Amino acid sequence: MSKFNEKEKGKDYFRDNLATIDKEGKRVWVYAKKPKGKLTTYRYLSGAFLLIVFFVVPFLKINGQPVFLMNFIERKFLFFGITFWPQDFHLFFLAMISFMVFIILFTVIYGRIWCGWACPQTVFLEYIFRPIEWLIDGKPSQQRKLSKQKWNFEKIWKRSLKHTIFYAISFIISNILLTYIIGIEHIKGYITGDQSIRFGELAGMLIFSGLFYFVFSWFREQVCTIVCPYGRLQGVLLDKKSIIVAYDYKRGEPRGPFRKSEDRAKEGKGHCINCTQCVQVCPTGIDIRNGTQLECINCTACIDACNRQMDAVKQPRGLIRYTSEKNISEGTIVKFNARVIAYSAVLVILLGVVTFSLVSRSNVEATILRAPGLLYQEQPNNRISNLYNIKLVNKTNEHLAIEIKLLSHNGEIQIIGKDIIVEAQTVGESVFFVILNKEDVSLDKV
Repeated sequence: MSKFNEKEKGKDYFRDNLATIDKEGKRVWVYAKKPKGKLTTYRYLSGAFLLIVFFVVPFLKINGQPVFLMNFIERKFLFFGITFWPQDFHLFFLAMISFMVFIILFTVIYGRIWCGWACPQTVFLEYIFRPIEWLIDGKPSQQRKLSKQKWNFEKIWKRSLKHTIFYAISFIISNILLTYIIGIEHIKGYITGDQSIRFGELAGMLIFSGLFYFVFSWFREQVCTIVCPYGRLQGVLLDKKSIIVAYDYKRGEPRGPFRKSEDRAKEGKGHCINCTQCVQVCPTGIDIRNGTQLECINCTACIDACNRQMDAVKQPRGLIRYTSEKNISEGTIVKFNARVIAYSAVLVILLGVVTFSLVSRSNVEATILRAPGLLYQEQPNNRISNLYNIKLVNKTNEHLAIEIKLLSHNGEIQIIGKDIIVEAQTVGESVFFVILNKEDVSLDKV
C-alpha cells in the first residue's frame, strides 16, 4: 500500500498515482496475503489447467506433426497438425483481428477477467512463483521482517534458495517456449547431445531465462501497471454496464470498525468494517473500495477476502462482487446494448470469414513466372515456345506428384529434368517450356 495517509491522498488521489509508488517515487513492494475462498479455488483449478496445457502441448503430435508450432525461422507454422505458410498470412491476419475484437467484446461485457484468470503473467506469478515465495519466506509479515533485517545466515540461505529456484523455473519456461518455435525434437537433441546447439539459440535461451527471472522475481505487478497497455485500454472499453469486480459503496459506506452485538444501521454505519483484508490480498496493492482502477486485474482475491469477513461478522456476502456500476447505483440488471450487439455482429462475420478461408484453403499453392531476360524461341513445325519457372508449396503431410496442363490453348508442356514431385510440407521448384502453334498466338503476352 502507498505510504500516504488519507489527508495527503485526497478523495481521488489514487486515480493519478500508482499504489505501488510512494511520494518519493520509490517502489512500494507488494506483500500479498494468500487468499482463500471459492473463487480462489476456481482460479487455482483454471491456472493448473492452463499450466498443464502449456507444458504438455509441445509433446503432442497429430499425424507425426506438432499440434502447435510457430517456426518463424523457417517460416513454418502448424496449428492442430495443419501447416500454414507465409502464403497463408491473410488467414493469420484475419485470425488476429478476430481475436482482438473478441478481447474488446469480452472486456466490454465482463471487464478484465482475462488479466486475472488467463494472462500468462498472472498464471506464472500467482500459481508458481508467489506460492514458492510463501513457502520459503513465509506469510507477508514474515516477508517484511526478512526484507528489513540485516544479511545473516537465515536471510542468505532463504534468498539464495528462492532465487535459485526462480531462475531454474524461468529457464524451464524459456525452454518450453522455445519448443513452440523450433519444436520439441530440437530441444531433445540438445539435451541428449545428438544435436549441437547454435550460439544464437543458446543466447536467446539465456536472455529469455533472464527476462522471465527479472519479471517474476522483481518486476511483477509493474508489468500490468506500467508495461501492458491493456489496463489503460479498459478506460475506453468499459462503461457503466460492464461487469467488473466492484465494491458496493451504497451498502458499504460509511465505513466503521466492527463491535460485537452492535446495530450498524442504528449507528449509521455501512457493512464495510474497514478491516482492509481486500487490500492485503490484492496482488497489485490497490484498495478496491476506491473504485475501478487501471491496476485492478479482476483476480477476485478481494471478493473471497471480503466474503470471509462478512461471514465472520454475520453480514450478507457480496459487498465486493462481480457486478456493474449501473447495478450498484441504480439496482438495474445489465442488458445487451447497441455497442455489444455491434461488436458481436462484427465478431461473427470475422469468424465466418476465417472459417470459410480455412475450409477453402488449397493444399497446393503454385506461382508461375516467365523466365526473366529470355525472349520466345522459334520451334520446328511453325511453333514457338517460352520458358517458365514454377514454385510449388505443398501444405499437406504427403508427397505430391505434380502434373501441369494447358487449359486455354492447344499446345505442349515440356518439363526440364525429372517429373515434379514435391515432398510433404516443403517448397519445390521446376522449369518448363510452353510450346504453342504460331496461329494460336494472337497477343504479345500469353
